[in-house]
Amino acid sequence: MSLSTTVLGACPHDCPDTCSLLTTVEAGVALRVQGNPAHPQTGGVLCTKVSRYTERSYHPERILQPLRRAGPKGSGHFEPVGWDQALGDIAARLQAIATRCAGSAQAILPYSYAGTMGLVQGESMAARFFNKLGASRLDRTICASAAGEGLTYTLGAKVGMRVEHFAQSALILIWGSNAIGSNLHFWRYAQEAKRLGARLVCIDPRRSETAEKCHEHIALLPGTDAALALALMHELIAHDWLDHDYIARHTLGWALLRERALAWPPERAAAVCAIAPEQIRALARDYGSCAAAGRPAAIRLNYGMQRVRGGGNAVRAVAALPALVGAWRHRAGGLLLSSSGEFPIRHEALERPELRADKAPRTINMSSIGDDLLRPASDGFGPAVEALIVYNSNPVAVAPDSGRVVQGFARENLFTVVLEHFQTDTADYADYILPATTQLEHWDIHRSYGHTDVLLNRPAIAPMGQAKPNTQIFRELAQRMGFCEPCFEDDDVSLCRSAFGERVDFEQLLATGFSTLALPEAPFADGGFPTPSGKCELFSQRLAAQGLDGLPDHIPNYELPGSSADYPLAMISPPARNFLNSSFVNVKSLRDVGAEPLLEMSAADAAARGLESGSVVRVFNQRGDYRCRLQVSARARPGVVNGLGIWWRKMGLDGHNVNQLTSQKLTDLGRAPTFYDCLVEVESAQA
Repeated sequence: MSLSTTVLGACPHDCPDTCSLLTTVEAGVALRVQGNPAHPQTGGVLCTKVSRYTERSYHPERILQPLRRAGPKGSGHFEPVGWDQALGDIAARLQAIATRCAGSAQAILPYSYAGTMGLVQGESMAARFFNKLGASRLDRTICASAAGEGLTYTLGAKVGMRVEHFAQSALILIWGSNAIGSNLHFWRYAQEAKRLGARLVCIDPRRSETAEKCHEHIALLPGTDAALALALMHELIAHDWLDHDYIARHTLGWALLRERALAWPPERAAAVCAIAPEQIRALARDYGSCAAAGRPAAIRLNYGMQRVRGGGNAVRAVAALPALVGAWRHRAGGLLLSSSGEFPIRHEALERPELRADKAPRTINMSSIGDDLLRPASDGFGPAVEALIVYNSNPVAVAPDSGRVVQGFARENLFTVVLEHFQTDTADYADYILPATTQLEHWDIHRSYGHTDVLLNRPAIAPMGQAKPNTQIFRELAQRMGFCEPCFEDDDVSLCRSAFGERVDFEQLLATGFSTLALPEAPFADGGFPTPSGKCELFSQRLAAQGLDGLPDHIPNYELPGSSADYPLAMISPPARNFLNSSFVNVKSLRDVGAEPLLEMSAADAAARGLESGSVVRVFNQRGDYRCRLQVSARARPGVVNGLGIWWRKMGLDGHNVNQLTSQKLTDLGRAPTFYDCLVEVESAQA
């Protein structure tokens, strides 16, 4: 009888929690994946999605051999081919493009994001390959760059309070986050604080599962968060709920910000946000008086609120609040958006930028891939994109304005290679699909953006079929391209060791699976922000030097609610609870929970259009349309519909998904997409 073993791993998915995993293996087969009870942040608990990870790894539709296109682009018709033939052909095609003339390698573009958050299977060997090749750089903006820049211009980096200290907070503002669905382990700390008497307030256009469990829900319009933050500042000033000593010693630009905030009384912000002025006054009173009484007030900010035109400014405004009331003095006070800036990652050791030598290629924004794949060669753009290598992403499903994205991918003269587990919407448009390993089958090392532990992932089982780790695929491509630098021989364990070098105890990672960074309990109790001034920069000279406003401000949406008679409804597209972006959509047990795409709409908006819950509706705007099932629900506030995503297009009712409607316009800071800055109309699909 075979004995089972337990292998330490780490969740690879795009979530702040970055859980430590225990995989039970018997006779080379992974039987189950569980949360590691020895890891304090995981506490033995996994989300529903990752607890089904074996179902994903052993999925009957898993791609386990290289495939070559055998039909028109997008038809999904492929034939098996050997690794040698596939890699040989790919290398020859890339070599022909790269050596045509000086700079022609820029016609090759990598496209990747957070299909794995691992530092090794993400951008290590892949980055070395594209650096040596001289390919175009990808500006990886699709999820978090607006908020990241907003936070960096204010606090100096993506840093904040430690997540475990929320358990001792007296007031928690959960702003732009459905923590129950996307930050489960933070929610555990929030619940602990609630049991001890803390007040929880959720600020979100949607009445999410999290909003239902909080003491109060403030359902503001999408894109109005900065107006709310400025009105809170107005009330803090008017009632003198300020920590004048902290402001004087540890902030920069208060006099200027004070003047701007005084122009935002609650009535003005309430009109913009479409909420009651008294909600703003009460929230300011809770926040200001809590801090004034020496009780820690904390903000858990998340990325939902920055996916609009003014997203970067909104983050700047919210990030200013803790300094005004001295909340940073307490370890359970302050703000957390991302902890990723705390990790001493040796990016240069992993990515080897020196391989570019004197090449200085252009940068293409992943959020405008729909337009950029259709651009001809020009002096302003450079060469047209001729080859695309996609890994750790599914852009045909997840990128905005997907009608344009599909047009770009459908080009017969675009050579496309996709490293994947499944035949996704993007893989349908590939010339070659290369089978990649899952997290159960390879080494990797992880930081988190929701806590401050480094985690190591060991392979629990051998690679299935002919699947190979991303790193190995790029090593073998480098060999066929004639890249002879020794760095292309580094194995995955060596890459894991090099990610942090001596700054993290690798032996401890091998033994326990995780290592906690040594950080202060209250990082900014005495200032010391990682900004140029060392202070919380309420006014940013760095932004002013770029000709931008140095102060945070409310910047109205491109598609302002109430501005269009044709498209009167604002639409946001938060993830369905059992999916993570487009991952897990094809896991049957998860898809069965919500068998088809849903649009949530308020009863008032449905009645005005003669629509009934359960009917199929057409959601449309000037960019396109898609069909989905209507759910009349209190989760949607009047004037806003919630298009839950992100479904694979081919699993939708009409071969489209919600991104058929979203825009390629970019945010004020960070060059990020504006997914939640979108106006639509809804009618019966029979209309």
